[in-house]
Amino acid sequence: MVLLDNHISKPDWCCSNTDGNGFFGDRYFDPNEWMKGLSFVADRFKEKRQVVAISLRNELRGPRQNEPDWYKYISEGARVVHKRNPHVLVFVSGLNFDLDLRFLQKSPLALDLDNKLVYEIHWYSFSQDQNMWKTQPTNIVCYKVTQSFINRAVFLTTRKNPAPLVLSEFGFDQREVNLADNLYMTCLMAYAAETDLDWALWALQGSYYLRGGLKGAEETFGALDSTWQHPRNPNFLERLRFLQTKTHVPTTSRTRTSYIIFHPLSGNCVNANARNELYASNRGPFSRWSYGGDGTPIRLMDRSLCLKVVGDGLPPMLSNDCQSNQSAWSLVSSSKLHLATKDDEHGGELLCLQISIWTESLRFERAIQEKNLASQSLQGPIQIQDWADRQRAHYLQPSA
Repeated sequence: MVLLDNHISKPDWCCSNTDGNGFFGDRYFDPNEWMKGLSFVADRFKEKRQVVAISLRNELRGPRQNEPDWYKYISEGARVVHKRNPHVLVFVSGLNFDLDLRFLQKSPLALDLDNKLVYEIHWYSFSQDQNMWKTQPTNIVCYKVTQSFINRAVFLTTRKNPAPLVLSEFGFDQREVNLADNLYMTCLMAYAAETDLDWALWALQGSYYLRGGLKGAEETFGALDSTWQHPRNPNFLERLRFLQTKTHVPTTSRTRTSYIIFHPLSGNCVNANARNELYASNRGPFSRWSYGGDGTPIRLMDRSLCLKVVGDGLPPMLSNDCQSNQSAWSLVSSSKLHLATKDDEHGGELLCLQISIWTESLRFERAIQEKNLASQSLQGPIQIQDWADRQRAHYLQPSA
């Protein structure tokens, strides 16, 4: 599938607030010329079935940006595309480098495109203060940036007249040399799994003919290496495998809501085989679990077995003992990612279920108190993922 993106008017590396390409009426951004271009492209690719969407403009920005002109020109551009090609989806971005759609809360976009309107949003580690990933407890930062993302865009999917939303850009330095990038990616993957968010990764390309005057410049965010022959980071592509599946399936009155247990750092899920042995894998089919909230057991669906703690550093087990504290699980962090249970046989300490990113083995580890959380606290959270068909997945609320 192809989405045609109107990225920039004057060819250059994108983007800055002062490049003259940011908003309607800027030096290189003539709205009338822009609409002629949209009309031409929509008509040119009308018979190309692989072209499923056209994005009106990438990352509107700059000192000229304002809401009245946004409504005026976005509405006109969307109608131009829909008139020329009524079969394609029309992607609409917000303001401030496509980080903000909050203004639509007070005044929705009044467009009738026969259900072809889709909103897009971007999310990077630098979308907010990147330094907070290095200086503040990362579970708290993850909670903050996730709530910010919800407030800036996800509200569109939950209001009275919901609209589709796509995370049309996210990514990180795939060399994994940037701590903030690494922590942000784990946080984002957890949210994307929780909500079955549609997404597009920046970027595919491994290098450029010319970027910023430099020939052969390397793209460290690229999925391909500089030769375009091999993946830059094969492990990261494996992590993404689960997010490429449909994580929400329809439920009926005859089916029960079930969950999967997802580990964002490794991209693996906790599964049980026919011998009731636990293992980690990013390939389905995935084991389904039931969970009633804080203080309740995590039960394997269709079997009278639940997850039980054995001890720090030891692998988990499936047990018939689902009534003890060692089988009662609660969410223990602001990010809502860390599940823990008490080890009553060894002093009542809280233990979290972890997956080794090196060996894919499962084990228990001592939970870190949130007030003392350091940067490693998002290095391996276990998340329980709702498997119900909803506009937004059910968040497992932590206890007060």
